[in-house]
Amino acid sequence: MARVYNFSAGPAVLPEEVLKEAADEMLDYRGCGMSVMEMSHRSQMFADIIETAEADLRELMNIPDNYKVLFLQGGASQQFSAIPMNLMKNKVADYIITGQWAKKACQEAQRYGKVNIIASSEDKTYTYIPDCSDLPISEDADYVYVCWNNTIYGTKYNKVPNTKGKILVADMSSSILSEPVNVEDFGVIYFGVQKNVGPAGVVICIIREDLITDDVLPGTPTMLKWKTQADANSLYNTPPCYGIYICGKVFQWLKKQGGLEAMKQRNEEKAKLLYDFLDQSELFKGTVEKKDRSLMNVPFVTGDKDLDAKFVTEAKAEGLENLKGHRTVGGMRASIYNAMPKAGVEKLVAFMKKFEEENK
Repeated sequence: MARVYNFSAGPAVLPEEVLKEAADEMLDYRGCGMSVMEMSHRSQMFADIIETAEADLRELMNIPDNYKVLFLQGGASQQFSAIPMNLMKNKVADYIITGQWAKKACQEAQRYGKVNIIASSEDKTYTYIPDCSDLPISEDADYVYVCWNNTIYGTKYNKVPNTKGKILVADMSSSILSEPVNVEDFGVIYFGVQKNVGPAGVVICIIREDLITDDVLPGTPTMLKWKTQADANSLYNTPPCYGIYICGKVFQWLKKQGGLEAMKQRNEEKAKLLYDFLDQSELFKGTVEKKDRSLMNVPFVTGDKDLDAKFVTEAKAEGLENLKGHRTVGGMRASIYNAMPKAGVEKLVAFMKKFEEENK
């Protein structure tokens, strides 16, 4: 079996160890005679799966007891609506726009109330993170919203924005579990799992308990009300059972790797390999300000669209898959999530060196 190095931004590479375990358990999960895909979400066996997954995530992220962990569906995009529905008491929110996903979340929130854009990096095509040390926070804002790591543009926050006491909500879809975060800095952390955790279809929300109330916007659908889901322990309706099962296996794999401090070190090493090459290359250029570079998503260009296309084609032939940049940006992008081995990044850099020599 020939495995490629998959640099896709999501759905993305998963740990081989996890995939092999899942394959071994596909027909008969722990002697029960059926697959996790087939078992009732009300069964004790599935209860053990989801409870263990939550406990392992809490341990990995050091999630305080006064935060709920919800395993939901609809992807991060569904939370673009759920967040204002659950939090917009004054019908006012502040958004910081650092890329397409923050922009889409902002546009969705505008359906429910007044949205103030208090900082943006759109002026330079989202190639940096704005200074968030003294933001013009709206006095009546219900929350401040950020997208912590920008999958498309390859930027990340290195400091928590000063929200001047307002609730901070963060979409961490493409950086979650890549390094430690202090959960208590945030009122809500949420993430679609298909980038750095598991298969598409699951979104996990970590929400401070005092933000989970019956006081939601009129017309909020029952299942988008966080209290509905929290009261039912994520089992209000049938959850994405198999996806949660794989997420749980990834959490256990992360614990075996040494947790988030160890992952941060590994991710910094991988990113340094690629960024160091980009910084000295005469052909390839990174597109992001150095201080704001993502550890997970690395966009780069040659400056020639035809050469970019040639690179992507030739890379694919070498077993380096999904390096084409997002359709809104062009160029290339290497997503080097937790499950991408260092050997994959080394092979990519070696190929880039060879390509540069051959295309001077």
